[in-house]
Amino acid sequence: MKSGRSFLNVVIICSVIVLQGWLAAQTAGVEPNAAGAQKTPNPPSTQVEPNQGTPIISFEQTSHDFGAVSPGSTNTCEFKFSNKGAGVLKITDVSKTCGCTVFTLDKYDYAPGGAGVIKVQFNADKGTGVRTRYLYVSSNDPNNPRAALTITATLTQKIVYEPERLDYTLKGEKAGAAELTIRSINEQPFAITKFESTSDAVTADFDPNHKAAKIVLQTKIDVKKMGPSNNGRIEITVTEPNSPSLTVPFSILPRFKVDPPAINVLNAELGKEVKRELWLLNNYNEDFDVNSATSKDGVIKVESREKLGNRYKFSLVITPPPVPGASKIFTDTLTIDTNDGEKINVACRGFYQRK
Repeated sequence: MKSGRSFLNVVIICSVIVLQGWLAAQTAGVEPNAAGAQKTPNPPSTQVEPNQGTPIISFEQTSHDFGAVSPGSTNTCEFKFSNKGAGVLKITDVSKTCGCTVFTLDKYDYAPGGAGVIKVQFNADKGTGVRTRYLYVSSNDPNNPRAALTITATLTQKIVYEPERLDYTLKGEKAGAAELTIRSINEQPFAITKFESTSDAVTADFDPNHKAAKIVLQTKIDVKKMGPSNNGRIEITVTEPNSPSLTVPFSILPRFKVDPPAINVLNAELGKEVKRELWLLNNYNEDFDVNSATSKDGVIKVESREKLGNRYKFSLVITPPPVPGASKIFTDTLTIDTNDGEKINVACRGFYQRK
């Protein structure tokens, strides 16, 4: 009977010891495992250090609309913020969604009550329309760890021109000349400071000291400077800071038009003749004659030519030649000489069948 009471006392004492260990573990923030050993608790999710309070990042505004800006312009704005919390605010990163936005920040740590400014530069692209960009400010504010800032702009040309393309002719009253009108959409005076063109073929007289809301240029083209090309562009610089330059395309209507503009032979076979038709037309309805039509490499043979009003019809025979190595392409050029000395070159390309 005495041994039974001793065993019961041992059980009670062990239970009290286990209970005291469990209560101590609860007080210390840990819990015992199955064997009675303590388990280390998980680290706190917040980065705020003990007894330092919670930082709070607060922006005066989280969005900025630049309104109407010119394509290619540079625009700046500021996002002001402060730390309204009781702990030190630590900004860890400012990320952006596009390379056209650049930011600066003086420092990254702000005591309670401290304030700062994120300066943003928006570099507009060359297009038009609405643009929206985002910046994300990461910090140790547990309630707003990634604050979003929004930038909006409407890209609009402040200096415009018309027509959209200059077309030069070689005949008629306006041969080699075209008028270009440049104006400010907000009626603000501007001046032209530079005028350049492809091959310096197009020129215009202007006064860099003269400012107006609309300027009309009388342009002239020297076709000989263009060489074989019939297309180019004009670059115009103006004093409007948000419209630094204008690009105006231009083209020349040549005397002759070749149809088709090039001869292409697909699935060619070595030595197997291919027949094609080629037309030469005069864009100004002038009468002309063809003196000769010759092949540079002998691949093209003119079987016949026929004059029909102000155009010629050529019947051609193309004989695909051997090509060196593993090449699958052959080329040639047909040169047509007119009676007034003009030469028209027509390119020929052939592609052999792949085996």
